[in-house]
Amino acid sequence: MRRAERLFQIIQILRANRSAVTGRRLADELGISLRLLYRDMAELVAQQVPVRGEAGTGYVLEDGYDLPPLMLTADELEAAMLGAAWVAKRGNTALAQGARDLIAKIVQVAPASLRPALLDETLKPISLKPVTP
Repeated sequence: MRRAERLFQIIQILRANRSAVTGRRLADELGISLRLLYRDMAELVAQQVPVRGEAGTGYVLEDGYDLPPLMLTADELEAAMLGAAWVAKRGNTALAQGARDLIAKIVQVAPASLRPALLDETLKPISLKPVTP
């Protein structure tokens, strides 16, 4: 994993946790050494990311910090497309339109290599109940 990806993952892990996350847990989740994690944390602080860390307690991302995710993984894109397709077919009028708009936006900004898979007509949510109008 490249350094930029690791830094982004650290932010995502901290963002997902309300309480402090230990350095050991972060290092284990990222599959890196504790020493490399400390260097990455120092880099985040140098880039003015508001990360607080205390020995024995762990690291916390301060409230109010917002770094929008730059790109979704292929699995995240597929999950979003399946969910949006389900809502587009079964949601109320406003939600269905919102889901169709979301699908169009996702396809537009997705990497070209993923677009064919996203537009694949066989990628549809499974319905366990018949749809009634």
